[in-house]
Amino acid sequence: MNKSLQTAIENIEQVVVGKREEIELSLVALLAGGHVLLEDVPGVGKTVLVKAIAKSIGAEFKRIQFTPDLLPSDVTGVSIYNQKTMTFEFRPGPVMANVVLADEINRTSPKTQSALLEALEESHVTVDGETRALTKPFFVMATQNPIEYAGTYPLPEAQLDRFLMKIKLGYPSMNDEIEVLSRVEKAHPIESVEAVLSLDELISLQTAVKEVYVDHLVKEYIIEIVNASRYHDAVRLGVSPRGSISLMKAAQAYAYLQEREFVIPDDVKHIAPYVLPHRIVVKSDMQFSEVTQEGVIRELLGRVKVPTRKKEEIR
Repeated sequence: MNKSLQTAIENIEQVVVGKREEIELSLVALLAGGHVLLEDVPGVGKTVLVKAIAKSIGAEFKRIQFTPDLLPSDVTGVSIYNQKTMTFEFRPGPVMANVVLADEINRTSPKTQSALLEALEESHVTVDGETRALTKPFFVMATQNPIEYAGTYPLPEAQLDRFLMKIKLGYPSMNDEIEVLSRVEKAHPIESVEAVLSLDELISLQTAVKEVYVDHLVKEYIIEIVNASRYHDAVRLGVSPRGSISLMKAAQAYAYLQEREFVIPDDVKHIAPYVLPHRIVVKSDMQFSEVTQEGVIRELLGRVKVPTRKKEEIR
């Protein structure tokens, strides 16, 4: 594994115990220039994970607590009239940061949710007709609670598609939870986390990820998986072309994390269960048969033929 990223993972593990794979996946999304949707019950460490990532890369961190009365301007910023200068001055919103935690994103109105769309996809926001670029790197981790539906606004497919990955942390094991108690007994370990990567180093890593080679056979493999989702009997809406691009970029980042200069089919198989399920919509009558988005993707990965060329030749 890349040494700089290995150090970053170990740094985050000081705070987030027993979740190495989820930490790696979060860094894969960061390296690929994408964003993450964290869906899980309260209290399992979602917020702490985001803070630890921000601290590890020395990034400016902002948190947006989404509520039903939150306005789009509370996210993007607002222009305020200055009586002394007789001009409007822009006051940036919390989205104008390197790492943004969009907490309980499904608790706000669709109008406010859509304020994030432009930022997630284009890395800029438009306020009062003026487009303003966001600082680089720009990384959003949004959280939502899957069990409380009262007073929530489910994210529409168009917004879900903007997230590179959807990750679930889950409850820790008994030993891990005992370790958590021991670490927070006197002080929370998040206070002692220091930066092990600079923002310039991270940007260089993101540039290097784009150079990871993707063979034509691997691209065909990605498209075959995506196409299969579009014609699956249980699926009403399959993976979009944006999903194909996201899967390729995530596979490049995962290969780079493994210190490889090329993507192999195993990279695609490993990362697909986190990149694709939230991009498909299962038919309503199939939901009663306990058919899930994750189950459909697992089935497709088992059914779609993997390229047979040797790994060392796929580069």
